[in-house]
Amino acid sequence: MEKEKTLPEATLCFLVRGKRVRLALKTQDVGKDCWNGYGGGIEKGEKPKEAAVREIWEEAWVKVNPKHLKKVAIIDFHNTRSDGSTFVCRVYVYIARKWRGKPKETETMVKPTMFGMNNLPFEKMMPADRVWLPIVLKGRMIIAVARYGPFQKKLLSGVEIHEVISLPDD
Repeated sequence: MEKEKTLPEATLCFLVRGKRVRLALKTQDVGKDCWNGYGGGIEKGEKPKEAAVREIWEEAWVKVNPKHLKKVAIIDFHNTRSDGSTFVCRVYVYIARKWRGKPKETETMVKPTMFGMNNLPFEKMMPADRVWLPIVLKGRMIIAVARYGPFQKKLLSGVEIHEVISLPDD
């Protein structure tokens, strides 16, 4: 049986060149078997941007300078577990347009692939990502709320999105 993970804060970063974005298939945990950006939990004592840099290195073997990360979203994912209890995971979303190295497969992320922003593999992405990701890839910043059922497989309601002019720095 799949284990339900509780994560209070996480990061997610999309590597973007021109009108293309690099996604990889997750092999475990939240988003397993879905195309996604790179990211994961924020460790004790880390700031979100530091966690994003670390996660990109661990999951793609590329180096991103923190000054090249642009925060584009803060999303609160309200997650319902199979026992009916809930938890919220706040995700800080970044876009990096500069990095060093070519993304490689790792244990948690495989098949790193560039996709045109108008040709994303939505049928194999997390349900909420299909709603908010196109907005941030167009250069807009958002604060959003998404409500998921067990194992983050199904949205329980529509994604609430509020466009903002700026987001707080890390």
